[in-house]
Amino acid sequence: MPDPVHLIGLALLVFAAAALYSMVGHGGASAYLAAMALFGLAPAVMRPTALVLNILVSAIAAVQFARAGRFSWSTFWPFAIGAVPAAFVGGAVTLPAVSYRRVVGVVLVYAALRLWQRAAAATGRPLWPAPKALAIPLGVPIGLLSGLTGVGGGIFLSPILLLAGWAEVRTTAGVAAVFILANSVAGLLGCLASVRALPAGLPVLAAAAVAGGLVGSTLGSRRLPSPALRRLLAVVLVVAAWKLIAVRA
Repeated sequence: MPDPVHLIGLALLVFAAAALYSMVGHGGASAYLAAMALFGLAPAVMRPTALVLNILVSAIAAVQFARAGRFSWSTFWPFAIGAVPAAFVGGAVTLPAVSYRRVVGVVLVYAALRLWQRAAAATGRPLWPAPKALAIPLGVPIGLLSGLTGVGGGIFLSPILLLAGWAEVRTTAGVAAVFILANSVAGLLGCLASVRALPAGLPVLAAAAVAGGLVGSTLGSRRLPSPALRRLLAVVLVVAAWKLIAVRA
């Protein structure tokens, strides 16, 4: 775990990530992984820590968006049926450290691209229900990757819902929040053996995540984060991804 000065720096990044991500219903795991990579934490610590923080923030976001009437059960459950069991399976699989870094690095690059592209989210598009025969199998690879890496899967589900016209922006945020919460709990249950690797500074990081989640989800039910903030976070994710992928051992 970083020394106290570095712990404070990491906590500030966690707060900022939780605030920004929870604005769009996400738990922020990709950003937490990026922050931990920048501070040199071991992969064995990164995954369970990201899942715990994800659970805290996505739970807050889920409540806030549901209260605002931005959650759709009919959109959520078909994806969750495939994703949640797969997230448990993924959580039970421990990748070699180098492979884990590579996989997470690729996920971070993808997350950065999505943040950059969604700087101006489209609204007013025609909407229709997600076909269950398609949504259920789509959830399986999302859940598996969520459990393997420690992300909740919102960075994959949200663009699918928006691009396919299955939900508008804020309903997508509400569905993503509950989806991330379910996947993160399943993933953590799958990797219970690694809970002993949780860092001693977790309470500090958890407090920062909760504070950021409260701020971001409250604002997110009213307005989306600015394009500049999204693009700044995208750059941070790319830097962290490069650091992970460049590690040779």
